[in-house]
Amino acid sequence: MRSTASIKSHPVHPILVAFPIAFFVGTLLFDTLGFIFGRPDFSGTASYLNIAGVIAALLAAIPGVVDYFFTVPPKSSGKKRATTHGILNVTNVIIFFIAWKLRTDISSSALIVIEVAGIIILSIAGWLGGTLVYRNQIGVDPRYANAGKWKEEHIKHSRGDIQVATVDELQTNQMKLIHVDGKRIVIGKTENGYVAFNDHCTHKGGSLAGGAMICGTVQCPWHGSQFDVRTGNVRNGPAKEGIMCYDLKEENGKVLLAASALRG
Repeated sequence: MRSTASIKSHPVHPILVAFPIAFFVGTLLFDTLGFIFGRPDFSGTASYLNIAGVIAALLAAIPGVVDYFFTVPPKSSGKKRATTHGILNVTNVIIFFIAWKLRTDISSSALIVIEVAGIIILSIAGWLGGTLVYRNQIGVDPRYANAGKWKEEHIKHSRGDIQVATVDELQTNQMKLIHVDGKRIVIGKTENGYVAFNDHCTHKGGSLAGGAMICGTVQCPWHGSQFDVRTGNVRNGPAKEGIMCYDLKEENGKVLLAASALRG
């Protein structure tokens, strides 16, 4: 059973993130102005911005959760960074929600201290989020020109060889990511036919399916490690270990992966 998914990028995510940042910073700004100038109306504005920030943060978290579970490669430095990013964002939302609930019960100075703590956490989370986008390229499509449309499939394996593509499905140097029996395997088409190899870069765990494959070499999009797609050998570091490659065969227009590959 084969199901196709296309969840490589979420362009709406960076747009949504801007709203909670603006609302939370505005909350601190208006509370500070209200405290300095003794203006209750400024504090009232801060209260509205506060709850708006909490709501906006929860909405922005939706595509973030999707990226965390379906886009960030497992067992990678990016996954660890994304986990920390998520924990900090949740902590920040809790802090600002507490600030909103206690707004009328604590002094203005104590409220400002709580909000400053929230903004510090928000800044650290924002830096991690930027690193996930620009270094780990989560939520963006980094592929090169003529790489073909992003392809991703979840295949339910019962027994026997597994159809992973058709002979005319991919263009030369195009790749697709398949999920089968808990494994992430890249299927690619080179000048000399189809190849299959692990999606996991042995350096920091980047997704090779999101990189570039040219002349029988795949390059990780994170740090540039290069691997031979037929032997799995490292062609260029920083990776030190090679990747696992799998045998494919073509029958009646189908590209098949041996069932034995999943037991490796």
